[in-house]
Amino acid sequence: MNKKIENEKAPMAKLSVGDVAKRSGVKISTLHFYEEKKLIHSIRNAGNQRRYKRDVLRRIGVIKAAQKVGISLKDIKQALSFLPNDKAPTKSDWQRLSKQWKVQLELQISQLTALRDNMSSCIGCGCLSLKACPLYNPDDELGKKQSGAVLLKKAAEQ
Repeated sequence: MNKKIENEKAPMAKLSVGDVAKRSGVKISTLHFYEEKKLIHSIRNAGNQRRYKRDVLRRIGVIKAAQKVGISLKDIKQALSFLPNDKAPTKSDWQRLSKQWKVQLELQISQLTALRDNMSSCIGCGCLSLKACPLYNPDDELGKKQSGAVLLKKAAEQ
């Protein structure tokens, strides 16, 4: 019974920065960077060492997955700001976060599809260094309207 009382009073298990780095596959310097950018949070123990709650591993997993698909750290930080800091996020918290990114990811998928489908003939016509593209942009008509990959943008919007 004494043991049960001790466990109930024991603080939530904390991980050292080395433990988090090892478990997440992220360098310690990256963890410090994430913390500096307020993507993750730690507390300091009596010896001024960082300690992380276990739910930081899921946050790091989300950060890494989002970065792999091209979501900026700014957008990641904005999305993570809706998650609670004082407790582990719930399933519904994570579902809200994923809904925020759904539209952005669908747009990105359509843009990548348009790039893939138009890559062999042109890069979406802004003609990059050409004055006029005889295939998609005779007399550089699109360059008069806007710069960049104009047709690629149109293809992605369709």
